[in-house]
Amino acid sequence: MILVSACLLNHPVRYKGDGNPCPLLLELLAKGKGEEIFPFCPEVSGGLPTPRPPAEIKGGTGADVLQLKAKVVNKEGQDVTAAFINSAQKCAQLCMEKGITVAILKQRSPSCGSKAIYDGTFSGKIIAGQGVTAALLTSIGIKVYGEDDLTPELLEKLL
Repeated sequence: MILVSACLLNHPVRYKGDGNPCPLLLELLAKGKGEEIFPFCPEVSGGLPTPRPPAEIKGGTGADVLQLKAKVVNKEGQDVTAAFINSAQKCAQLCMEKGITVAILKQRSPSCGSKAIYDGTFSGKIIAGQGVTAALLTSIGIKVYGEDDLTPELLEKLL
């Protein structure tokens, strides 16, 4: 089983209240491979509403947030760090319970970014680093991919 950011499956869980569909993943669902995919939205599971103000990591990366060296702040200036940490922990627990060893997550998300995230200034600038959930999953040995890593060959290998 593979954990997949719910937004990539077009679930309306993004901060804007919409999905962000990944054609390759939707094609898998259409081919009847849905039982191998577990959709999950860390931000919603952490108690954040949909829609919600966008959030970014200020002062570091997801790993820094987990070490309480950085914060997740929404565009209105509210500190939402606790919700992001809580959701990452729920996701890690779920993966351990279900034996999930691979995750495909939404790139650049403050939760799910696997290689890149926004820099915390809400200016659109991208920096190298992982989101909070991606960092925690990586730290416990789960292989994390972003949707931009996907190819039909990789998906075949993972499934």
